[in-house]
Amino acid sequence: MAKDLMNLLDLTKGELREVLDLAHKYREDRTLDNTSLSGKTIGLIFLKNSTRTRVSFETGVNQLGGYPMYMDQNSLQLGRGESFVDTAKVLSRYLDGIVIRGHKHEDIKAFADACTIPVINALTDTFHPCQLLADMQLIEATSGHLEGVKVAFMGDCASNMALSWIYAAHMTGMELTLGGPEGYLPSEEFLASIGNPSNIKVTTDAKAAAKDVDYIYTDVWVSMGFEEEAKDRLASFAPYQVNMDLLSVAKTDVKVMHCLPAYRDKEVSAEVIDGPHSIIWDQAENRLHAQKAVMKLKF
Repeated sequence: MAKDLMNLLDLTKGELREVLDLAHKYREDRTLDNTSLSGKTIGLIFLKNSTRTRVSFETGVNQLGGYPMYMDQNSLQLGRGESFVDTAKVLSRYLDGIVIRGHKHEDIKAFADACTIPVINALTDTFHPCQLLADMQLIEATSGHLEGVKVAFMGDCASNMALSWIYAAHMTGMELTLGGPEGYLPSEEFLASIGNPSNIKVTTDAKAAAKDVDYIYTDVWVSMGFEEEAKDRLASFAPYQVNMDLLSVAKTDVKVMHCLPAYRDKEVSAEVIDGPHSIIWDQAENRLHAQKAVMKLKF
């Protein structure tokens, strides 16, 4: 077992199965394993603002019987220039595990490598593995399986969410089509790194991406750190909005997912996010259950 979870490929297929099975059990019974982190202190380092990730991890540590210690950049010497590596070496002497949400993936990877305790990536600019674990849990619970399920990811197909989706499809056999504009597609090198799997396709045609799919997935068009690009991004992504017209080419019972926060009537219409196709709130809840399963496995 890898010490850390930096991206989904740090899990074997067997470990992924273990996480999903346990996450389903945690959704059914929040009191299960409520002493598994007893006596352990888990550091929660958040260098980016957070709602779902922070609250779900903090709640999850509590429900597993541990003590969550929240730290942001202003409460650590990182904010005054101490290196990630030095911080990692010190915190490893105090804590039993760390969850960290940051910016550059290479910084968080260097931090994890310098730690002698397990580290879970709670989001970087490149990957968001914990979100995908919750998403796979929900798709499996809804469809009864993962392999062969058809998913369309709409919008920024080079984002941390899109790259994490590519890894998820590669590991599970889900049929993934990414629909986005030129300039916002995954690199050929990234797809080649996993052998250009035939179950992952890329297109600039929004309706072709969504045709006959079981799930349509989207994310914000302007993520934290890309605010200066907002005007250009909004214009480029407008044809990829998840709305009722796009849903009309998918399966009649298509489900819509969004990792939140959502900007209504930008990447997704208010009619869709509040409508009968949306499973977004179940998706948000599953962050708690999937992350508890990861912590049980890692910490």
